[in-house]
Amino acid sequence: MKLKFIDLFAGIGGTRIALERSGASCVFTSEWDRFAQQTYRANFKDSHEIFGDIRDVHSLEVPDHEILIGGFPCQPFSLAGVSKKNSLGKAHGFSCPIQGNLFFDIARIVKARQPELVILENVKNLLSHDKGRTFKIILTTLRDDLGYQVSHKILDARLVVPQHRERLIIVARKQDMPFDFNLVKIPNKSPRLGSILHSGAKFEVESIYTDPVSGKVLPKYTLSDKLWEYLQQYAEKHRAKGNGFGYGLFGVDDVARTLSARYHKDGSEILIKQNRRNPRRLTPREAARLMGFPEEFAIPVSDTQAYRQFGNSVVVPLMEAVAKAVVKDTFLNSARVKRRK
Repeated sequence: MKLKFIDLFAGIGGTRIALERSGASCVFTSEWDRFAQQTYRANFKDSHEIFGDIRDVHSLEVPDHEILIGGFPCQPFSLAGVSKKNSLGKAHGFSCPIQGNLFFDIARIVKARQPELVILENVKNLLSHDKGRTFKIILTTLRDDLGYQVSHKILDARLVVPQHRERLIIVARKQDMPFDFNLVKIPNKSPRLGSILHSGAKFEVESIYTDPVSGKVLPKYTLSDKLWEYLQQYAEKHRAKGNGFGYGLFGVDDVARTLSARYHKDGSEILIKQNRRNPRRLTPREAARLMGFPEEFAIPVSDTQAYRQFGNSVVVPLMEAVAKAVVKDTFLNSARVKRRK
């Protein structure tokens, strides 16, 4: 029988792919953004619906599950001194002073459904927000209020994709010992950007991004003279002030900066060098590859929405390495121990 998991703040399903590759089955999905829902539906043929805003979902609507996954939004945290009334409530012992943060919708579902395992992902700056107080509250909620063993680690995806992307992974589970992140074996592929760029070969044609005859990236992804001049002037202005702001220009042998949700604006953080032409943006397919999504992953939305979605997503092979290690150590190894006893 397959392990069941729920996919909260699901985005376009990157963490879901990782869990499914670990042998688990998704039984519930929540994602509020309609464009992300569109991409999610195009890639996962579920019998269950996609719920919207998790704040509108009652805990009893969530089916039983062994694993909860969620990349809760990294919005500004409000330390207002009042817990979110409709999620936890003082009567249940949650007196945390964060108000309005969606982490507490995860907490109320965990309290109601008691999954064996919780895997959360966020930006690494969550550790230092408000001098560490925000993260301390999250740990206190998971450990003291909900009774889970918690471990966490910042992992960089550059071993599996050509992108420097550090993310905080939190693992909470009911077992006596917290999960040991040394069990996560991330394959050291050390890829370079050339591995995810369109090759220009005719067999790789994807007509919305590349020319159907030559296979080369369409001209619309090359920066206009006006935009390229602006980016150079902007970078020079900040260099003169001693700041590091500016565009990132990369070749096939490089590792890129972090892809962000703002990439649709001008593409400045990851520009690709071109011979005798202005640099170009990544295409959405290249952005998908940069995040480790499989080649067959459908992109049914506009370029703007696609850039936002991949910039907000997880790196699939990184989360796959985490998921496989955590699931094996939590369920398979514990089952063997119980049988021996």
